[in-house]
Amino acid sequence: MSFLTFAWDWLKSPQQWQGPDGIPSRVLQHLAYSGLSLLIATLIAVPLGLLIGHYGRGGFAVVNVTNIWRAIPTLGLLILVVVLLGLGVLAWLIPLVALAIPPILVNTYEGVAGVDPELKDAARGMGMTSWQVLWKVEVPVAVPLIMLGLRTGAIFVVATATIAAEIGVGGLGRYIIDGLASNNYGEVAGGAAVIVVLALLIQLVFTGLRRLVVPTGLRLQARSSR
Repeated sequence: MSFLTFAWDWLKSPQQWQGPDGIPSRVLQHLAYSGLSLLIATLIAVPLGLLIGHYGRGGFAVVNVTNIWRAIPTLGLLILVVVLLGLGVLAWLIPLVALAIPPILVNTYEGVAGVDPELKDAARGMGMTSWQVLWKVEVPVAVPLIMLGLRTGAIFVVATATIAAEIGVGGLGRYIIDGLASNNYGEVAGGAAVIVVLALLIQLVFTGLRRLVVPTGLRLQARSSR
């Protein structure tokens, strides 16, 4: 039997769609873990990226440190946190936040740092303060890259939040862990399929958000530059 056959046979069973272990409940758990991790990563990475990009200091270090950061295996970090702090919220929260920070931080920094210097000089010539230049000029221009970083971080987190199941937490990862433990390949394939679909839906949601928050002129400019 193929992967798709295993997944379909498992997904079409009514019992997979009801109860505390059903797909809807597990999806909500998965989104809760992912959403909290992404929110914390955003609150850390976006302000830091804005400040570094605005003042133009530490950009080289940001890019290099985040590249090294990305090389850290998430599962290895999970095990390290469990060893140091034990089981609990931090055991899965720290690895997922660490996974989401690099793309958000780098894209936010590059978005602000890449604003045309002449545009910033013109804003200063109009009497804008440094903070006004940041919020009224640099941030609006950097929004497309910031949204790209958020979308990338969200997809990474949603796809990787399955590691929470390794320490007995719920979410879609339970289907994979439990299925492997019981040689239930239908459960493994079905759970993996749901995770893939959820990641694709998250991407569509962020694509829609980008259309809402990015000014039309910037979208047209991005299309013309392709």
